[in-house]
Amino acid sequence: MKLASLKSGRDGHLVVVSDDLARMASAAEIAPTLQNALDNWAEKSVQLEALHAKLNSGEIAGEAFDQAQCHSPLPRAYHWADGSAYVNHVELVRKARNAEMPESFWTDPLMYQGGSDTFLAPREPVTMPQSEGFGIDFEAEIAVITDDVPMGVSPEDALGYIRLVMLVNDVSLRGLIPNELAKGFGFYQSKPSSAFSPVCVTPAQLGEHWQAGKLHLPLVSELNGEKFGEPNAGIDMTFHFGQLIAHAAKTRPLGAGTIIGSGTVSNKLDGGPGKPVAEGGVGYSCIAEIRMIETIQDGKPSTAFMQFGDKIAIEMLDEKGQSIFGRIEQTVEQA
Repeated sequence: MKLASLKSGRDGHLVVVSDDLARMASAAEIAPTLQNALDNWAEKSVQLEALHAKLNSGEIAGEAFDQAQCHSPLPRAYHWADGSAYVNHVELVRKARNAEMPESFWTDPLMYQGGSDTFLAPREPVTMPQSEGFGIDFEAEIAVITDDVPMGVSPEDALGYIRLVMLVNDVSLRGLIPNELAKGFGFYQSKPSSAFSPVCVTPAQLGEHWQAGKLHLPLVSELNGEKFGEPNAGIDMTFHFGQLIAHAAKTRPLGAGTIIGSGTVSNKLDGGPGKPVAEGGVGYSCIAEIRMIETIQDGKPSTAFMQFGDKIAIEMLDEKGQSIFGRIEQTVEQA
C-alpha cells in the first residue's frame, strides 16, 4: 500500500496512491490524516488496503496524483529520532579529524532526537538566513514510521511494529555542528527541518527488497542535476531498523507515528572509502562524506557545501525503473 498527505491544514489530507504513482483516491472517509490512521492502525489499515486495491484494479478511477501537491507523509510528528546505522559513514567522519572511533560504535547505535514540529514538504525549498559558515548539506536516508512500541522491545520484535517506510533529506548545517557538540549537549541549531518523500509505503509493498529490517535498493541523490550518489541502502547497514527502534525504546515506549531514520546511507568500496560515481563508485549520500575522503587523501576538502540556488533530488527506483516513493526535489534559498 502507498499513502500520501496532500497539503491541507497542519496535518494534511490522507490519500491512497496507485503503485505507479499516477492516480490517487481520498481516504478522508477512513482517516482524515495519516496520524489518525496510525493511531488506529489495526482497523484503518485494512480499510486503506481495500481502497488501495480498488484504485490499482481500476474499480475506482481516482484522480491524477501530483507529487508537487504533497506535504511530507507526516507534516509534523510526535517523535523524530535519527540513527547512524551506516558506521562506515561515522568512521570516515572521525578519521577525517584524526579521531579514534570507539569500538562500542559497532555494537551500540548512535541516535539523536530531532525537531518534528515543522517538517518540509518534499518540493519545498530549504531556506536559510545565510549560506557562508553554515555548511549546508543534504543527507539522503531511509526512514520508518512505527505503531505504538513498548519499552524494552527486542530488536527482532521491534521489526513487527514498523508500519510504513519512506525517504528523508535530513538537512544538516555542518558549520554549526562542531561548536554545538563541543558543549556536550547535542544537536539543535545544526539540525533544521527535514523533508520526507511524497509517498510512504508498507513494508509488504517493497516485496523481496525489504529483508530483515533493511531496504535492499540503491538510494539515488542528484546534486544540481548530476548524480552524486547511488549506494545500496541494504549494504553496509550495521544496525537494521529493528535494532534502531529497540535502541530508541530502551527506556521509554514510542507512540504511534514515531519516525526513525537510518542515518546517511553509505557504502564501502573494496573495504575502504567509496568513490564518486564518475570514477566508477556508488558515490555518496551527503557532501560531508566526499569532503572527508578528500581530507584523508589530500589533506583538505575541495568540494563545497551547498549554496543558494543549489538543487538536491533524492529518489529510489525499483528494478523496472519506477519511482517507489516519489521524488524529493529541493532548492536552497535565502530566508
